[in-house]
Amino acid sequence: MSYFVTGTDTGVGKTLISCALLHGFAAQGKRAVGMKPVAAGCNADDQNEDALQLRAAGNVAVSYGLINPYCFLPAIAPHIAAQHAGVEIQFARITESYQKLAAQADVVIVEGIGGLCVPLNVQQDSADLVLELGLPVILVVGIRLGCLNHALLTVEAIAARGLTLAGWVANVVEADMASVEENVAALQQRIAAPLLGIVPYLPQADARVAARQLDLDRLGQFDNKGAH
Repeated sequence: MSYFVTGTDTGVGKTLISCALLHGFAAQGKRAVGMKPVAAGCNADDQNEDALQLRAAGNVAVSYGLINPYCFLPAIAPHIAAQHAGVEIQFARITESYQKLAAQADVVIVEGIGGLCVPLNVQQDSADLVLELGLPVILVVGIRLGCLNHALLTVEAIAARGLTLAGWVANVVEADMASVEENVAALQQRIAAPLLGIVPYLPQADARVAARQLDLDRLGQFDNKGAH
């Protein structure tokens, strides 16, 4: 019972929703741990804020290095950041860390970087990593102007790459977003996977508040051939 969280773009709340998922599964009595395989933008301790939030939201004590195998200083595209550091992102290293986390937890929430097709090295992107890990996807849709096109294109890409969309979350990221309900309804009509919840605009991101908007039981409404 592990999932890969991707988004329709950067800045749509992947970390908030990933942490909310961790809180939700922990509330069900499950051992839950987060993972940020690749991060760009680190502090003076060579740690990433998103990864630190995931670590705090889980209820399994693990080392930072397992949660975030690759962390690069500049907040730029990961494959470019890796090139600047003289490093190539290797899936084998990520898979090893994931397997160690999975051995200690009932649920691993793996948060991607950027969107689904963000390059990670010369030949592979985030979708390839999802395939490598063999995980179903939870899509975070940032509800803002342009979200319909971004969401539907991402759903098409998920299907085209042979991935399973387990569910999606509507996360309102603009305080003055017009017609939220109508936008969400339009997506519900066009996305076969279950809507796990609508997270309202939060002036201060709070994963525990967001967790109360999610229905994790809906994640069971799909099989290996795709969503119902």
